[in-house]
Amino acid sequence: MDIGFQLYSARNYSLADVLKKVAALGYTQVEGYGALYANPDPAALKALLDQNGLTMPTAHISLGDLEDTKKTLKLAETLGIKVVVCPWLAPEQRPTSAEGWTSFGEKLQKIGKPFQDAGLGFGYHNHDFEFVSYNGRYGMDYLLEAAPAVDCEADVAWIVRGNADPAKWLEANGQRIIAIHVKDLAPAGTAEDEGGWADAGHGTVPWKALWPIIRTKTRAGYFIAEHDNPNDIDRFASRAIATIKALGA
Repeated sequence: MDIGFQLYSARNYSLADVLKKVAALGYTQVEGYGALYANPDPAALKALLDQNGLTMPTAHISLGDLEDTKKTLKLAETLGIKVVVCPWLAPEQRPTSAEGWTSFGEKLQKIGKPFQDAGLGFGYHNHDFEFVSYNGRYGMDYLLEAAPAVDCEADVAWIVRGNADPAKWLEANGQRIIAIHVKDLAPAGTAEDEGGWADAGHGTVPWKALWPIIRTKTRAGYFIAEHDNPNDIDRFASRAIATIKALGA
């Protein structure tokens, strides 16, 4: 099983050093994020990936850049991206009603079509704010209903932080889920210097119970280690890949 590393996790560290580290640990894929595509430029970034035997099949690309179809298609061509993912919404962009989430889903459906027409996958990555309930349903559910062609990159720790049941939600939406962010939550009141996050497998997310659901009830083909604010990148990267390998294919 190929294992990916979300480079946002290492935004405070040297990119060249991080790529060497993750390749040496056994990661074969990385996932990009917005600021990365400007420094270094995409061609230089691709050269760094190639030097380390890494690929970037999935990438987080801001909503604004996704709306610039030509720019993003060129980026995907340069970096070998197979799936483009809308990674989040700024607070002022976030819907606050069922109707708002439906409208946003319809917007994503339109934005994604030219990428799908070009042979790329197109998805949305959740945080916790999509799991606010409106009329007994989550905002994320309204989004997916209104955007039947849009896939989901499920960030399980954010689902838990949103007070949803990850097992139930993953199984119910498995056919929409093509990628999984494997990260963890620290026990309440701990790891405050790391935003309350933990290394995958070293927190409170029940990964051993969730993994069979992920592997048998979803379409997930990308498994990406992430930590939003690690204070020790070596510790996180090594622990995360060990956890994913132990969970098994």
